[in-house]
Amino acid sequence: MKRILITVLVNLFWLTSFAQTKDIVPTDGITSDLHRANVGKITFMDRNIPVEEYKETDFLATLELKQETNLNIRVFMENSITNYMHQLVPELSADELNLKGNYQFSFFVDNTLIYKENIHHGCGLRKSTTTTFRVPFTDTAGGDWWSIYLFDRFKNNGGEKALTIGTHKLTIELRPYVKMDENSDAKVGDLIASGNLNLIIKTPEITAKQIAIQSIANNSGFETSNSQYDKKKIEELNKSIHQNSFKAITSIVVIKEGKLLLEEYFNKADRNTLHDTRSVGKSFASVLMGIAIKEGYIKDENQTLNTFYDLTKFSNYSAKKDSVKLKDLLTMSSAFNGSDSNSESPGNEENMYPTDNWVKFALDLPMDSLKSNGKQWDYFTAGVVLLGDILNKSVPEGLEKYAEKKLFKPLNIDKYQWQYTPQNVVNTAGGLQMTSLEFAKIGQLYKNKGQWKGQQIVPTEWINKTFTRQIQITEREHEFYGYLFWNKTYTVNGKNYETFYCAGNGGNKIFIFKDVPLTIVITAKAFNRPYGHSQVDKIMEDYILPAILK
Repeated sequence: MKRILITVLVNLFWLTSFAQTKDIVPTDGITSDLHRANVGKITFMDRNIPVEEYKETDFLATLELKQETNLNIRVFMENSITNYMHQLVPELSADELNLKGNYQFSFFVDNTLIYKENIHHGCGLRKSTTTTFRVPFTDTAGGDWWSIYLFDRFKNNGGEKALTIGTHKLTIELRPYVKMDENSDAKVGDLIASGNLNLIIKTPEITAKQIAIQSIANNSGFETSNSQYDKKKIEELNKSIHQNSFKAITSIVVIKEGKLLLEEYFNKADRNTLHDTRSVGKSFASVLMGIAIKEGYIKDENQTLNTFYDLTKFSNYSAKKDSVKLKDLLTMSSAFNGSDSNSESPGNEENMYPTDNWVKFALDLPMDSLKSNGKQWDYFTAGVVLLGDILNKSVPEGLEKYAEKKLFKPLNIDKYQWQYTPQNVVNTAGGLQMTSLEFAKIGQLYKNKGQWKGQQIVPTEWINKTFTRQIQITEREHEFYGYLFWNKTYTVNGKNYETFYCAGNGGNKIFIFKDVPLTIVITAKAFNRPYGHSQVDKIMEDYILPAILK
């Protein structure tokens, strides 16, 4: 009895102390009568409703979750997350707390915990003051919110399996967490908000027209192929895309033996759609470099950076920087301290975009003491920006007009749109938009060893170098890199099919196969989604290649 009494007193003392922990920062407070009536609740809505217009009649109790659904949450809290974290670890300052913690999201389906995640401290909420906020879980406009990727991770880690056909109760709970260091467990606080939503899951209605192979219209720029293929396989693929088993696919084009075999569009895209293929545009820097070398505007890919820039005028000068070759930038193997796969890298592309001069950003970077030029592959977007700048300075009238005259006009490509750097130079880092058929022309140009209708556009020697396994891709077995082209091998029915390809965020690809007469374009909008590239591999291995190479 005495021990129980002591335990009760200790707990009371702890609870009293916890409750008396003073806020470390001021907050926005309770912002409205609606907020006051719903403190501690997560509410659901089917669109972005500004908080000043939001009413209880807008709260969703039930929603049919479909491919085109917009699902948002708005959270009403009594305090801010910074103050909740302060209650967990009162010895830290507000700045320290905001670098070591944030919200913990827990997702339940029918009262069973499916997924839990401590969201990164950098996720975009005003932690110090915010007491109410909105985030989207789905977005038909294709926004880049961290919360959309969070909801994707929930679905990919058990959510889709749990949300079978029928009606299910989705419960979301929010708690604060603080993680002191990488080697310690996170401290997690009490529940600060929760909410429930009944989700209705139905089998998508797929029509015969959606499943059917789309007919090829005239004036494609290619002869139409009469080659036979497994139509049932392609119909199965079409069905899977419309069922959203493969997400955000917008087009598939197959060129066999130089002729157009398949031309399929999905998710509101058509023949005239300009596709944002992101880093597919990097490969165009390689194409144009090959043309510029052929015409003598650049000597060769072994020229070094100090040929084009006085590097002593930039920060962190070293002889190692002088000796970076164009080839090192073409093969993503320069020794710059830049890595897009490492968010902490000084040269990560996300650090480049906010600056007012991307070339200066790249040339100011220090060299990495652990790297040697030309020895280690590391994805480095800023290096491709340098290639674009070098081309722009070297060719007559600048890179944009040069590309139009030497590449696009000979291929009769007139539907395209560049993005630009802050210096108004075409952005070779990515973002060049074209139609699917025009991307297919670029692929087929390379399949033809640089020839188009009898004219040599790109030197065969350059394409042979591009389609050489110049360097092993770090941490990927049997995958390599050429001159801004990727390389891998698909295995179908026990046979290997090697391909060089352009690749961009979201699952955008131009495949040029080495030993079979195939060029394949796939465009998609699965930007920053974990499945963006892997679902394209599955489409290739399970559907397109088995159908075409049967």
